Formats: sequence, structure tokens, C-alpha cells
Amino acid sequence: MSENKLLKLHNAMWPGLVGKGDEEGQEAPISLERMLDLTAASEVDGQKFDGIDYFLFLPHTNPEASDDEIKRIADLIVSKGFDIGSLVAPVWPGTVGDSAMGNSEQRGKFLDAVRMACRIARIFNEHGARKGGVIRIDSAEFGVEKWKEDSQANTSIIVDTFKQAANIASDHGERLAAEGEICWAGMHSWKDMLDILEGVGMPESLGFQADLAHTYLYVLGYNAPEHALINKDYSEEEFWAAYEQMTDKLRPWTIDFHVAQNDGEVHGAGSHDKTGKHCPADDPNGKLDITRCAGYWLKDAADRGIQHICWDGCMFPNATLENPNTWNTILKSMIDVRDAHGSI
Repeated sequence: MSENKLLKLHNAMWPGLVGKGDEEGQEAPISLERMLDLTAASEVDGQKFDGIDYFLFLPHTNPEASDDEIKRIADLIVSKGFDIGSLVAPVWPGTVGDSAMGNSEQRGKFLDAVRMACRIARIFNEHGARKGGVIRIDSAEFGVEKWKEDSQANTSIIVDTFKQAANIASDHGERLAAEGEICWAGMHSWKDMLDILEGVGMPESLGFQADLAHTYLYVLGYNAPEHALINKDYSEEEFWAAYEQMTDKLRPWTIDFHVAQNDGEVHGAGSHDKTGKHCPADDPNGKLDITRCAGYWLKDAADRGIQHICWDGCMFPNATLENPNTWNTILKSMIDVRDAHGSI
């Protein structure tokens, strides 16, 4: 363990985009520069965010932008005082990609999205703005029920797509992290997620991205009752035993980590189907001891190449995101996690 080397604290830019849009009932997206400014304004006892994690799609980024345009974005981010960390590939239908469980054309689009992300990562890296992190993916298939029609065959298709994607990433010197979230087919329970990771079997190129809000619903078996480790009326002792059981299975694969809070409910907006509800860090209905839970995932983090942690607060109302107190409370939670578990 290197003395005084601590995990860097990153904020995600995609809460300004996910669930936002111009459809009825949706709030407008928040621009990249505004998200950067809100992040830069946050400070707790002299500590600020060290960097940002970044979603590679409009309106923040055109994934087909020229090299020079990507460099200008990098310069904007650096000018606000941030390194760039993990990137989110635009793998979903309606962006560049399509279902990793789909037909050959759909899967080809998925792989195109991974190639685009690797290209942008290379530009950021060579420009000096990005010094670490992964590229995040998921199955880009909302149809959990569709997956269940032939779970074994559909898992095999996702595994094959992910293997091809992992080879693309490896050729570019990148690692992919598959996000565990109950809305993604084949990744909607801890056991099904583990089956995918083991099926790909390329831990050097494809690992797991753990989010505290989403993985809380894994323990409850929200979209896979057969894999529940506790029921909703659990005791504290039952919770921690179940949490340890889940993290012991998934932690060896975990190469990217999101700090978050969850109130035990699901939430969705726009095309983003119901999934683990992100809550403000100090939400009185929050179910998680954020610092303690984070420790289960961050044990031996350096051995898996984790150099930063990121806050994720998808689908917060814009008024919440525009409130400076939101970000200072989040940053304080991040500092608490780092101080407890963040020496690498």
C-alpha cells in the first residue's frame, strides 16, 4: 500500500442527462458545462472533487465528433479542475448501440458503441486529460421478461457479445465494467450478473461496476425473487450477513464503484425503466449505511485497479441538482468513504 495515496473523488455528469428530455413530464437536460460548474463549486473542509466520470452521448458529447472537438471537451473539463475517469459507452437503443441480446445487426451496433467509446478514451488519454478509469456497459436490453423466455440461450448471446466487446476494449488498452442494475436483462440479479461475468471469463478486460443503490435491490431479489438473500422485513443482522454474501461473490470482479443511496424503492423516467432509486446522500428514508456498505466493495480495491470512486445520483430533479447543498452533502459522504476505505 502506497503511503498517502488515496482514492480520487469523482462526480458523474450523466445525472444531467439520464431521464431528462423533451417528452411530456420530463425536465430539460442540464448542460455539461453547468454540471461541471455545479461540481466545481462544491467544497467541504478544503476538499473538492478531483474528477468526473462522463457519458459519451448528446447533448454532452457527439460520439462521432472530430478529434479536435473531443480535445476541446477535454480542455473544458480540465479547465474546471478535473481529471476524466470512467466513461459510459452509448450502448442503448436510441443512442449508438442496441441490445447485446439482439440479432446480429443490433449486436453490431452495440459493438460500434464500444469502439466509439474506446476511440474517445484514446483521445482523452493521449491529450493528458484522462489518467485512469474504465468504460461502462450493460446489456442494453430492458426486456427482463423477454430474457426469461429462454434465459440460458439469451445469457449465452449476451456473453458472446460481451466477449467481442472485451476483445475490442483490450485491443485499445481499455477495460469494460458491466453495471449491475435490475432493469438490464441478464444482469438483473446478483446471480445472473455473476453468470455473465463468469461466462465471459475475461477479468483482465471485463469486470463489474457496483453501484450501492442498484446492488441493494440485488440483495432483496427485486427482479429475481429466487435469488433474494433477505426479505423486505430483514433485521440488521440478516442484512449484513446477506450483504457480505453478495459482495463476496461480486467483489472479485468489481473494477468500478459508485457511491449512492437507496430508499428501497424503484424509479424510472423516460426510456429508462424502473431501477434502483437513487436518493440524496442524506435522504431520511435511505436504507444504506453508505460508508459501511462501501467498505464491502472497496476491500483490496487497489488489487483490482480501482483508483477513484464516483457518486451516482441519476434522475434527481433539476432543482435538487441545482442546489449547492446537494453537492456538499454528497462530497461529505464521498470523503467519509475515502477516509474509511480509500488508502490504495
